[in-house]
Amino acid sequence: MPIIVKIDKCTGCETCLESCPFDAIVMKEDKAYINEYCNECKTCLEVCPEGAIIEMAGNENTARKKALKEKFADYKGIFVFAEQRDGKAADVSYELLGAARRLAGELDTDVSAVLLGADESEAQELIMWGADRVYLCSDPELKSFNDDTYAGILSDLIEKHKPSIVLAGATAIGRSFIPRVAARVRTGLTADCTSLEIDRDSRDLLQVRPAFGGNIMATILCPDYRPQMATVRPRVMKKGTYDNKSKGEIIHVKTEGLSSRTRVLEAVKEVSELSVNLHEADIIISGGRGAGGAKGFELLEDLAEALGGVVGASRAAVDEGWVQYSHQVGQTGKTVNPKIYFACGISGAVQHLVGMQSSDIIIAINKNPDAPIFNVATYGIVGDMFEILPMLTRRIKEIKGQ
Repeated sequence: MPIIVKIDKCTGCETCLESCPFDAIVMKEDKAYINEYCNECKTCLEVCPEGAIIEMAGNENTARKKALKEKFADYKGIFVFAEQRDGKAADVSYELLGAARRLAGELDTDVSAVLLGADESEAQELIMWGADRVYLCSDPELKSFNDDTYAGILSDLIEKHKPSIVLAGATAIGRSFIPRVAARVRTGLTADCTSLEIDRDSRDLLQVRPAFGGNIMATILCPDYRPQMATVRPRVMKKGTYDNKSKGEIIHVKTEGLSSRTRVLEAVKEVSELSVNLHEADIIISGGRGAGGAKGFELLEDLAEALGGVVGASRAAVDEGWVQYSHQVGQTGKTVNPKIYFACGISGAVQHLVGMQSSDIIIAINKNPDAPIFNVATYGIVGDMFEILPMLTRRIKEIKGQ
C-alpha cells in the first residue's frame, strides 16, 4: 500500500527526515512530502509524533482514484519532451511531434513541446514540425543532461499545466529520468512503446509495446490516473509534416529555486570505429541465422557497399558472434526505419520485426516459403541467399558501371 502524509496532521517538525534510508521524505512549505524514492519500507511510520505518516488503506486508495477521475476534465493537451543533443533537437523529438499531432487530431486538443538546454531557433523548429507551443528553458547548464534538474523542471510543468498525455523518447535520456517524473506526479508509465492509439469510447491512450520477451504485443492503459505517460522507441513513428509557415507560442521557463544533488562536470562522447549508425541509414542489409557465419556476412557487406548501405543483423547472428552488437536490429537492439530493408536469412521473429517493420520497403530473402518474415515483406524471394546475393550485387555493379 502507498505511504502518504496527512498534511492536516503534519506540524513540520522534521523528525521523520532522518528515519528514511532512501531520502524519500522532503520538506515542502513546512510540510513533509513522500517523493518518488519511496520503497515502502515503512520505517517512517512509527517515528512521526503526530501520526501524520500512514499506510493508505485499500478503501482510501479507491477513494483517491475516484477523486482523481473527477479531476480528469482539468487535464488537457499533449506534452512532448523534446530531447536535444549539443543544443540541437534530436530526430526522435520530431517523430514524437508527428505522433502527438495525430493523437491531438482525434482528441481535438493541442500539442506542447518541452525543450531544455537549447535556444529559440530550435524551439521554432519544433513549431514548424507541429508544436502549438514550446516551453523553453535556455539555461546553459541544461545543455548537458542532468537527471535531477530535468525531472524537476518537467514535473513542475506537468503539475502546473496538467497535460492529459506526456510522451518522451525511449532513449538513454528518456529511460533515465522519465520514470522519476512519473513517480513525482503520481501516475503510471509505459516504456518502449511501438504504437500509440486513442480508444474511441473512453478516449484513453492505448499504449502498445512488446511483452514477454517480445512474444506478444501488449496494449496498456492508464484509466485511473493522469497524465498518461509513455516513452516511445526512436524510428518507430513517422515524422509529421514540416511547415515553415507554422505559427506557435514560445514560453520561457525560469529555473530559480530548482536544486540538484548532482552536477555535470563534463560530457565525453564515446567514439568507436567499430560502431555503425543504423538509425540514420537509408539502406540496411541484415543477416540472420540463415547467413551461416562470417562468410555469409561478407556477402551482405558486398551488397551494402554496392548499394551504399550498412549491414544489420538479427540477435541470433550477434549471439553466434558473427557480427558485433552495434549491428543488431530488434527489440534488444536498434529500432530502424530505412527506405529499404533487406532481411536475408532472417525468419521473422516478433523480437526482430519490432525493430524494422516500419521500414518503407522490406525485401525478404529466405529458403523457407512459410517464414513469418514474408508476412511483412514488400517483396519476397524464396531461395538461397548464397546464390541470390552475389547475383544481385553483380547486377547492381553492372548498372552503376563498376
